[in-house]
Amino acid sequence: MTQTQADASQIDEGLRSYMLGVYNYMAVAMGITGLVAYLTSTSPALLSAIYSTPLQWVVMLAPLGFVFFLSARVHKMSASAAQITFWVFAAVMGLSLSYIFLAYTGASITKIFFITAGAFAGLSLLGYTTKKDLSGMRTFLFMGLIGIIIAMVVNIFLGSPAIQFVISVAGVLVFAGLTAYDTQQIKNMYNEADGSEIVTKKSIMGALRLYLDFLNLFLFLLQLFGNRN
Repeated sequence: MTQTQADASQIDEGLRSYMLGVYNYMAVAMGITGLVAYLTSTSPALLSAIYSTPLQWVVMLAPLGFVFFLSARVHKMSASAAQITFWVFAAVMGLSLSYIFLAYTGASITKIFFITAGAFAGLSLLGYTTKKDLSGMRTFLFMGLIGIIIAMVVNIFLGSPAIQFVISVAGVLVFAGLTAYDTQQIKNMYNEADGSEIVTKKSIMGALRLYLDFLNLFLFLLQLFGNRN
């Protein structure tokens, strides 16, 4: 084996380890979110404390605050602090998503979750393996995301099922694209010269991006195909 081949092999091994870390962090966070959401939905006292008081606004907006905080401060945090912040974010997200166990049947949630998992795996694999540069999708996906947010805000006042259907379809398409795009971007973030501390923090931020892609893809699919209680 030549020196070049040895270096390439070392990079490949490091990249696989890095991406495995990203998916492991994401999977654990998703597990925390699901567990907290389910346990909260089975506690009438906790549901009442959240959704019958102004605390509901804190629970709804806190996950967004965690995303901004982690994105802005991760480079100045230790790897362990970043991990703890990520786990707390996942738990708070679980509190905010407890309503889905009340709004949809358990069988429906399970079915849509596995559909989402299959679609996510395929899209992420595409983003990881494709030789095509997906950065050209960035503007389209960003504009689509902004359009979805604006439409969701407008539909709060209109309450139109037709608009909600269009939003859900657009959401599935946008987050499907973001899954492939983000996977490629996370892969490109890897640098074999990084120390373990930096690799861990990059893995956490990559996991956060894919976690949000998976979660939003799941929620939009649930809105489209979920059976309501």
